[in-house]
Amino acid sequence: MAFSAMMTSPIFETPGHKPSQRLFIPGPTDVHPAVLAAQTAPMIGHRSDEFEALYAKCEAQLKQLFFTDFRVYILAATGSAMHEAAIRNCVGGRVICFVNGAFSQRWYDVAVGCGKDVVRVDLAWCTAVKPAQVAEALAAALRDGPVDAITVVHNETSTGVASPVGEIAAVVRSLSPETLVLVDAVSSFSGTRIPVDEWGLDILLTSSQKALALPPGLAFASVSDRALAKAKTVQGRGWYFDFLLLERYLKRSTTPATPAISLMRALGVQLDRIFAEGVEARFARHHRLAARTRAWAAEKGLGLMAEEGYASPTVSTIANTFGWDIEALNLFLAGREMELSDGYGDYKGKAIRIAHMGECWDADLERLFGAVEEFAGL
Repeated sequence: MAFSAMMTSPIFETPGHKPSQRLFIPGPTDVHPAVLAAQTAPMIGHRSDEFEALYAKCEAQLKQLFFTDFRVYILAATGSAMHEAAIRNCVGGRVICFVNGAFSQRWYDVAVGCGKDVVRVDLAWCTAVKPAQVAEALAAALRDGPVDAITVVHNETSTGVASPVGEIAAVVRSLSPETLVLVDAVSSFSGTRIPVDEWGLDILLTSSQKALALPPGLAFASVSDRALAKAKTVQGRGWYFDFLLLERYLKRSTTPATPAISLMRALGVQLDRIFAEGVEARFARHHRLAARTRAWAAEKGLGLMAEEGYASPTVSTIANTFGWDIEALNLFLAGREMELSDGYGDYKGKAIRIAHMGECWDADLERLFGAVEEFAGL
């Protein structure tokens, strides 16, 4: 798909004119003042022509960001809610959940909570899901009958590991063309190129508060025709997340239930800002910041926890090599209006997570690195 040409816009400023980044946590991320201000506009009716025009604009721009000619559903919900939507609509029989971190674990928990027949495949944290592992698990499961779908997290926020979902989808297609590929891109979407149609992803879901740099409260999913056709055969889809119902309302550029109008206005402004920066330039910025973070960690003798070759473009997990008191570090950073994240789950105290996504620019990272070095005496 062709992207809109890069343009200049009064709502996009060069890095030298932007507010300083405060949150280096993997969500919520900082939101630009112009985007925050969009939420304060007077309320409008959710069945009005004005709202439907806003919804249509946002969906069209999101389709470009998803690299899809299919539909994108927009809901007042979270990324975890879209986990449930994908399971309820795309799984009538069995689903394989690949678990290599906290959020792939959550998707498994959602599938179990929805009463599905779940095959769990555990992989080591801080490692990526590999195509060969998917092929092995899928081939074994197929000996017992069809598999409706697999779930995989593209970018594990808990560990800073990115899995090659394009290669994974190709393996699934070769072994079981009818099996749907469901992908969580909550912390990577809009920070790196994920060409949904080219890779043959049936569901790609995300939420608003990470690389998109919006307030929490919106969730998005690209849904293929194959996934929509599957939903027609699945019972117990619920109501709020029913793809068939969402599709009917999408044709009118709206949602069945009352949408988050103020958040939609913020979305409209932020999408304009993203296209003003330039989509490919935005991806390049995220990859540049990720490389700089990994280089800084190596320069300072800090280990990287993500498997080599599979590091995330939006959040880096760095070993707490020197045994820093991370709570004390964040108290120190708070005096400079900054914050980073402790390790997640079993890695609490053993790692730090630095998010470099959304509104983050080079100067922001250097300010953070300088403060950490001051705290640690590096």
